[in-house]
Amino acid sequence: MRVVLQRVSKASVQINHEINAVMREGLLILLGIETEDTQEDIDWLCNKIVKMRIFNDENDAMNLSLLDIDGDAIVVSQFTLHASTKKGNRPSFIKAAKPDIAIPLYKKFIEKLEKSLGKPVGTGEFGADMKVELINDGPVTILIDSKDKS
Repeated sequence: MRVVLQRVSKASVQINHEINAVMREGLLILLGIETEDTQEDIDWLCNKIVKMRIFNDENDAMNLSLLDIDGDAIVVSQFTLHASTKKGNRPSFIKAAKPDIAIPLYKKFIEKLEKSLGKPVGTGEFGADMKVELINDGPVTILIDSKDKS
């Protein structure tokens, strides 16, 4: 399971010209799921995400977490995070989980993140053509892969 965390001052997700989610300060989370992912990956990642100290404190040092600032979050499914670009110029997405595996894990990830934050999170829609708008704060962009815990 891979995530790209983007620290944002605001973000929104639009589907079919309608706003599906909107948020203020917090994290826009792009989530890529592969076939081998489990609840253990979800638990580890959600714990890491809510405690990641990437928000500025009163001294402008990145010492605060999403929990510390009571920040918001939007989770957007992003199968392209598992693109393989080793051969040729057309990416292969063979490692990305098919919908029958990915959708339940996507929903469990959202449920776990909401429980960890103690509030609802915004979402995209799995498989939909989405327009994501954000103001990247910093910019701060972090990539985390649950298969690379060392």
